[in-house]
Formats: sequence, structure tokens, C-alpha cells
Amino acid sequence: MTKALGGLDCSDKNILVGLDSSDDAAVYKVDDDNALVQTVDIITPVVDDPYLYGQIAAANSLSDIFAMGAKVATAMNVVGFDGCNHPKEVLKEILEGGQNKVKECGGVIVGGHTIETPEMLYGLSVSGFVHPKKIYRNNTPKIGDVLILTKPLGMGVLTTAIKADMVDVKTINKVASILSELNYKPSNIMKRYSVSACTDVTGFGLAGHAYEMSDDKITIKFDFNSIPILQEAFDLADMGIIPAGTYNNKSYLKEKVKIKKEYEYEIFFYDAQTSGGLLIAVSQKDADALLHELKEEGYKYSSIIAQICEKEEKALVI
Repeated sequence: MTKALGGLDCSDKNILVGLDSSDDAAVYKVDDDNALVQTVDIITPVVDDPYLYGQIAAANSLSDIFAMGAKVATAMNVVGFDGCNHPKEVLKEILEGGQNKVKECGGVIVGGHTIETPEMLYGLSVSGFVHPKKIYRNNTPKIGDVLILTKPLGMGVLTTAIKADMVDVKTINKVASILSELNYKPSNIMKRYSVSACTDVTGFGLAGHAYEMSDDKITIKFDFNSIPILQEAFDLADMGIIPAGTYNNKSYLKEKVKIKKEYEYEIFFYDAQTSGGLLIAVSQKDADALLHELKEEGYKYSSIIAQICEKEEKALVI
């Protein structure tokens, strides 16, 4: 986005998080106790059911607010709709799904904008609030901290298979349930612990978002076998059902990663996610307690997957 703006001057003394970093959302200081957090995102359908699609797209859009440690206030629908080939009832169900997720985290939809497009698009422009001194950045992990991931990987592979009608209904429902699950509760839970950084895992995959977290200043060492990967994705990966975005991630990051040993399913390290989990850098003394509380709240896939270390030759090690 910074390059797309063509060098325009977007500076302002009240911008606390802006275009000078790759953070999840922008933050603008309102006063000493309040800062406005803003983000926007849209996705194409990942499931056929319009209501579930609306839920998933909304959860994906809301996630950036939660990653910053903020509370959702308002949201606006952003829609691209093919009215020639889809009845208005489909759009109604999509919007109802989105509204359901915004309400779930205490927010309210206040409007939006719809355009005619040949491909379905839906997402939200979201505004939230956070204390100016309690913002979670994505690139401030402390050496010695560990990383907790709250949702499993494999969603890029699975949603690609869903689009190709290669997945049974039971698996589709399982995937949809994970994708539509908000990062709202994990965001609230982590505030009770010594957390130094947080981001959410989406299109750049675990590797891409971890690389952003490293900021080329530290090295993140992963225990690959501790990374949660949805079991249903393995057979599909063996069949070559891998999204192009995953291969693009691997190509871009290959010079940033040191591979200590060969892993059969290494590709999942780069798998492009939709509505992925939070990646939380937390002190070792708090890690077990945070992990326990996440699982108690139903985030059963949560796992300690890596450690923050002094800078080495490569930013990421698996």
C-alpha cells in the first residue's frame, strides 16, 4: 500500500501507527486516553453458503482490530455483487452473516457501499478504539518470548479444495466453523499477560507474518512439529491442491528462512490463510497460563510454536 500511494505525504503528528510499518491497522490518537484504530479488508467467497461466507469475511476483516488489542466500535459493509446472476436474497444472507459477527464482538454496522462486479466480494471497513499506550504492534517481540498460534494452518489448501468441490460436507462445516471464529476472545485474554507483540495470520501465511514480526531485527526459531495443521489438509496437499498464493509466499521468503531439516509438509509454513489465528509473542513465564486459558475458552488448536532469539543470519528457522 505504501508503494501504491506513490510517495504522497501521509504524515500527521497524531498518527501512532501508519504507513511506515507493516502493521495490521492504522492508529490515530484522539486524546490521551483514546486512539482510533482503522482497517479494511475484502475477500472472495471461500464457501458456497452466503451466510457462512458473510461470517467468514467479517471475521477476517475484524481480526486486524483484535490483533492491535483494540475494541470494535463500528463497521461498514464493502460489497461487490453480481446482481445479474444472483438474487438479492443472496446479498441479504451475506450481510446478515457479517452483521452476526460484528454484533458478537460488541460492534455495530452503520452503513456501507455496494458496487456491481463480475465476481462476488465482501468485507468490512472497521473502526475501533484502544488506549494510545496499550497498542499491540506486530514487530516488537522481545528476545526470550515464545510465540503462540491460536488457529490451525491448512486453510489455504482446504478452501482451494472446497472451491473445486473436492471436500465433503462434514469437512466444509469444520473449516467454516474455524474460519468464522473471531479472534475477539484471544485478544481480550492476552491483555492479562506479558505480551510484547501480536499479529494475525492471513494471506502471507505463517512464514510471511512471522517475517514481518521479526522486522529483520531478531530470529524466530520454530518447532515445526508443534505448529497446528488441520488433519484434513494433508491428503489434499499430497494431491497438489495448493493455492498459488502459498507458492508465491514461499518464493518470496525463501532467502529469509533457514531449513534445518526436511519436513514432508513444509509447504504449510507458507500456506496463505483466510481469517487465521492470532500470533502472540508472550513471555515464557506467562506462556503456559495464556495457552491454558485460550484452550479453556475453546481455542483448542492453540499451541506454543516458536521462540524469539537474538538475530542470526536468517530471520526464520524451521
